[in-house]
Amino acid sequence: MPTLDRQDDVFVLDLGDGENRFHPDWLASVSAALDEVQEADGPRALVTAATGKFYSNGLDLDWLFAHGDQHHAYVVSVHDLLARMLSLPLVTVAALQGHTFAAGAMFSLAHDVRVMRADRGYWCLPEADINITFTPGMSALIQGRLTPQTAHEAMVTARRYGGHDALAAGIVDRAVAEAAVRSTAIEFAATQVGKAGETLGTIKARMYAPALAALRDKDIPLG
Repeated sequence: MPTLDRQDDVFVLDLGDGENRFHPDWLASVSAALDEVQEADGPRALVTAATGKFYSNGLDLDWLFAHGDQHHAYVVSVHDLLARMLSLPLVTVAALQGHTFAAGAMFSLAHDVRVMRADRGYWCLPEADINITFTPGMSALIQGRLTPQTAHEAMVTARRYGGHDALAAGIVDRAVAEAAVRSTAIEFAATQVGKAGETLGTIKARMYAPALAALRDKDIPLG
């Protein structure tokens, strides 16, 4: 399960050491950690990271298929997480040390900055290959954070981007050696802690208003 640590003014949320799929218990744990970060006083920033082969593989499809009657509520909870991360009133950095797929990739896009391992691991939106459509909220998030050309390629072709390719496509902001992923993210976050507050929250809310509106639509989240 996710764990929250603090290094001076930088909170570090470790998503776990497995596939870090969005099981309801995992979502609740991340939400509680974000509560703690958001309610803290003073300068602060947030880094999310993971341990092992994966940053996140996204939706917990096994749980979802076993609980079809909760499909709507589950999608709403995932959208809530994406919207919350996208609009947090502090700078957020995703440290992508491993595979970042599907809703895990979308979660990374909801951060302000992404640092990815250069030599191994992929960032990928595989929905076209696994016959799962993007919800309107997910589509709006992806298209709001990537250039039209990159969003089209990533969504339509399900391309797997390595670190250098992801950097060239503008998906990530830095591609570094494995040992430097988390430290680079923390070092950058530490330079941004003074921006936490209402002004930054308003900037993000206005910048991503269409995506946030789509993600927060609880009546027809599936379109």
